[in-house]
Amino acid sequence: RIAGIAEALEAVAELSDPVGSEIARWQMPSGLDIARVRVPLGVIGIIYESRPNVTADAAALALMAGNAAILKPGSESMGSARAIHASLVAGLEAAGLPAAAVSLIDIPDRRVVGALLRLAELVDVIVPRGGRSLIERVMVDSRIPVLAHLEGLCHTYVHASADPAKARRIVLNAKMRRPGICGATETLLIDAAVADALLPAIADDLIAAGCELRGCTQARAIDPRIGEASEADWRTEYLDAILSIRVVPGLEAALDHISRYSSGHTEAIVAEDEAALETFLKRVDSAIVLANASTQFADGGEFGMGAEIGIATGRLHARGPVGVEQLTTFKYVVRADGLTRP
Repeated sequence: RIAGIAEALEAVAELSDPVGSEIARWQMPSGLDIARVRVPLGVIGIIYESRPNVTADAAALALMAGNAAILKPGSESMGSARAIHASLVAGLEAAGLPAAAVSLIDIPDRRVVGALLRLAELVDVIVPRGGRSLIERVMVDSRIPVLAHLEGLCHTYVHASADPAKARRIVLNAKMRRPGICGATETLLIDAAVADALLPAIADDLIAAGCELRGCTQARAIDPRIGEASEADWRTEYLDAILSIRVVPGLEAALDHISRYSSGHTEAIVAEDEAALETFLKRVDSAIVLANASTQFADGGEFGMGAEIGIATGRLHARGPVGVEQLTTFKYVVRADGLTRP
């Protein structure tokens, strides 16, 4: 894990500096030359729970985008966060940068979070990373704009046209590669046209890997090894080796299920039918939609961003992996030569 953290830092260091880059430029008939230019957000407060790598990733991304970072880790990872922060400070000082560019709040008191959320005059944006209770508290209590990373209630839909071998590989990887990450599939939707033939094989793979299966009545009738799913299962981000399974009559039913239960994070379809693929990709309103790939690719590193602070599931400012570019805003730089407005 430490080597992985170091590799992520090196990957971020190799990224292009976004600050000052032109997003667009155009000229007006009046003589104005207008450019939309990337600038830092400012001071970013990052509140997170148990993953020590967030300390390094968040600091690196914030700095690369020209921001200062205030890090508030959870008590579970405080020791690791202190050690990583000390290394970051040493690197900043060696590079001639202010140590305070990355600050760590190492007080294990929940009231500190409330105080941070009220510092609207000092902090420009808050990025929470953790469970539903943390995210909801931040969104309710913050006086500062929030880039929210909500839960990853991700779905994989196996269409009637799916290649069976691809479907088996993708479903197994999407659930079991790392069950505890936000990009892990929590619900499998499988088309009734292929469920009788394909679901037992998928169940074989998952059970052999140590996954508990919970399904609808039709899924349980096909494979008795599948336990009963409750209504709560369709709304649960397990972050564990548990998968809920629903047999659906077709694409429309799959889209309806996703619309009702998805957290807006990541959804995938496995299909060979181009029309079905395009319909799914256009109509699913999540931050990331995948065709014939595992939901575990929902990751800033896999998107070429070096690392990420989280997956933004809202619609304003940033959506999907929050990398360096997403930690900038923009301003308009307008040039002219003695121009006055008539």
